[in-house]
Amino acid sequence: MRSIRIKWNGSLLMMVVVMALLFAGHSYAQPIEPKEPFKIRGFHLDLRVQVMKMPALKEFALQLSRNGINTLIMEWEAAYPYEKHSVITGQYAYSRTEVRTFIAYCKSLNIDVIPLQQSFGHVEYILRHYRYKELREDKKDFSQVNPLKEALCKELFTDLFKDMITTHDSPYIHIGGDETYLLGHSEESKKKVAAVGKGRLYGDYIKMLCDLVISLGKRPVVWADIALNYPDALTGLPKETIFVDWNYGWSLDRFGDHEKLMKSGFEIWGSPAIRSHPDNYFLTEWKKHFENIRTFIPQARTLGYKGMVMTSWSTSGLYSGIQESTTDLLDLQAIRRVYPISGFRMLIAAYFNQLKSSLAFDIDRFVHDYAKETYGFNQSQSVLFWKALQRAPFEVNQGKVSQADLNVVNLLDSARRSALDLHSLKAARNKREFAHYVLMADIRTFYLTCIWVESEMNSTDYNSGKASGLLKVLQGLDAEELNQRFEELNSDLLFKDEINVENKLRNERLELLRRKLSQQIN
Repeated sequence: MRSIRIKWNGSLLMMVVVMALLFAGHSYAQPIEPKEPFKIRGFHLDLRVQVMKMPALKEFALQLSRNGINTLIMEWEAAYPYEKHSVITGQYAYSRTEVRTFIAYCKSLNIDVIPLQQSFGHVEYILRHYRYKELREDKKDFSQVNPLKEALCKELFTDLFKDMITTHDSPYIHIGGDETYLLGHSEESKKKVAAVGKGRLYGDYIKMLCDLVISLGKRPVVWADIALNYPDALTGLPKETIFVDWNYGWSLDRFGDHEKLMKSGFEIWGSPAIRSHPDNYFLTEWKKHFENIRTFIPQARTLGYKGMVMTSWSTSGLYSGIQESTTDLLDLQAIRRVYPISGFRMLIAAYFNQLKSSLAFDIDRFVHDYAKETYGFNQSQSVLFWKALQRAPFEVNQGKVSQADLNVVNLLDSARRSALDLHSLKAARNKREFAHYVLMADIRTFYLTCIWVESEMNSTDYNSGKASGLLKVLQGLDAEELNQRFEELNSDLLFKDEINVENKLRNERLELLRRKLSQQIN
């Protein structure tokens, strides 16, 4: 591998260098080329939050192309500039010229850009607007359309699909269809479920969407989780339908009988993840994602899947509403935001590596080699680096650590140790890339310190006399310094306003605790 050295000019770094680092070619596992590579070698970009600047998006596509990726699934959501339904379009939306230019650029790189237009669940960004209130499955949860409002839904999604076709020339349209949590929720839906079951409720609506896509000259692509759960939904779907089996590190039967999907005759693509639950600002399960990549991709190849698409989720897809009144929604806040994609170059490199190999790579060897070649570490430094990333990757929920034999103090100690280890390592090259790991570790220590203070305040022996000591702990946290580092490392990727939102939301717990403790002292 050739080394890439960075020349700094204050906080500025040429975009082409920054994004080139994201995908610098590697050969860690000495891949053995598969006899039949996947027809679709793809990457999915989630723009629900953390909308990428267009220069960064283009450079991202360039590096995908250089590493053998031929398909990009764009979940534009409100970043897309809708015409007939422009109320849907959000504040960080691209212009139509930008979208067309980007797609033409991808085409010059031999990358097909597939639009992902959610059309069943995960449509909060549409249904939040009262223009579409008649389509809602629930009056307060705006995540899903009512599948029995078929005529209205068909009218809406005909418009949206046609709009996508004017800017995209892909032979596919991804219609979403995953995680329909409200399936069978409304009174109308309950009646149909009682008569024919949830599988037919789902399948009949998906069939309408698939038929619509085919009538527009495209092939429909659908996430496979609900069809796996209710296999009778497969009955009657057009043969052109493609299912994407998203698997983030679990058994093939997690959602339902996988064998029935395999025997259905539909084309299947696979989809692992580099960012998924429970990843958030404060936690990344590095080992889990590496295991997912090295295990599921060879498994999918053995099963005869025709495509592989890496997902990278910026958020959970769940939202918390800010209500102005009981009937009027002011805004939606994404639940579980994740550190930006800029911090996950090593996992993306592992994906490229595994796509090119018929054998599963050795994770420890891959990470150690990556650390040596990318950051200039020796063997002991590479081992220390990997240990620091893996140490105690556990969640805290309601003051309880997900690992039963640990408490918050134990977890905080582990996080501090990882942060110290990463700070002790000095990258000889690609320093900007390495700085993301250090920042993520510091953010986790910051977060767990707040969690510890909060847990002390929730203990039965807490009283206002202890407020001063706890406030002193919080005053030792430098949120502004973390904010500045986050902005410096992500300013080429994200818009300034987005960075401000990310910093504000990440610090909410600290500010609330500080105000509460200060009040108790006063």
